[in-house]
Amino acid sequence: MKKPPLINFHDFHPALGDFRANVLAGLKAEQKHIAPKYFYDPLGSMLFDRICELPEYYLTRTEISLLKQYGYQIADSIGPDALLFELGSGSSTKIRLLLEAIQPKCYVPMDISRDHLFQSASLLAKDYPWLEVHAICVDYADPWNLPPGLKGKNRIAFFPGSSIGNLTSEEAVDLLRRIAQLVGNDGGLLIGVDLIKDIGVLEAAYNDQQKVTAAFNKNLLVRLNRELGANFQVDQFQHRAFYKRDLDRIEMHLVSDREQHISIDDELIHFKAGETIHTENSSKYSVVGFHSLALRAGFYPVKVWTDPDDLFSIHYLQTQSEVN
Repeated sequence: MKKPPLINFHDFHPALGDFRANVLAGLKAEQKHIAPKYFYDPLGSMLFDRICELPEYYLTRTEISLLKQYGYQIADSIGPDALLFELGSGSSTKIRLLLEAIQPKCYVPMDISRDHLFQSASLLAKDYPWLEVHAICVDYADPWNLPPGLKGKNRIAFFPGSSIGNLTSEEAVDLLRRIAQLVGNDGGLLIGVDLIKDIGVLEAAYNDQQKVTAAFNKNLLVRLNRELGANFQVDQFQHRAFYKRDLDRIEMHLVSDREQHISIDDELIHFKAGETIHTENSSKYSVVGFHSLALRAGFYPVKVWTDPDDLFSIHYLQTQSEVN
């Protein structure tokens, strides 16, 4: 008799009130902003999957190439019987390469996009019937309430896609510290980190000719209209992405074409012509610079893999044992 897939769903999705409060607070700030985690409704998740396939967007294909080339080196670094957590699991394309290389005893995808997470986790459980899967819908930027039963040695976190770049340095250190607590002593982190490179390459990756990234950015306003009852005129906002050399990061904004007011419930938000909503950062690092950041959080570099063109890097880091 065929063994059924081992899968458990745990839903800690943030409440609608938290979403509304966070959006309003951001839109009332001097520099209007909305956290990039709110991009990922079902359409936003689908659009991001399309971005990952664009010719200008080197990040995904380079990271996948590194996982293919060095998967078994990575497996040797991680060791057997891992309890593998993935932060921001998305469509789970990359994790399949890692699952096949390291053969963990349990896989725990964590993502804020409920439908996308549950669909991809279900497919993984079906395709890997030997694997125990615990899918957790959670905002991993907030404190985690993980379900019981996820204890064990050799706890490893996987954080692909250079999503760490969406955070400021202090936010990144804070998240890395919480990942260190998650994996515990002698735990590991496998993390994808985009590297500093030619500005033209960077800006092209976030301003693709097919304008998929623009649609992804503007879909955030569509979501606010649908879920919060806002009245954004989406065609009156334009996508803008540019590199800030002093901060080594790409910034994405939505620019108001004209002076206008939008409302969310009884709240009225004023926009000047040319005023922007800052929707995302994507910081770029040198290998040494990222190692310095990781050390502040209690992670120690073990191994780093890069492509021949130094576009992207994958790092394996570990926490220290209680007994040195």
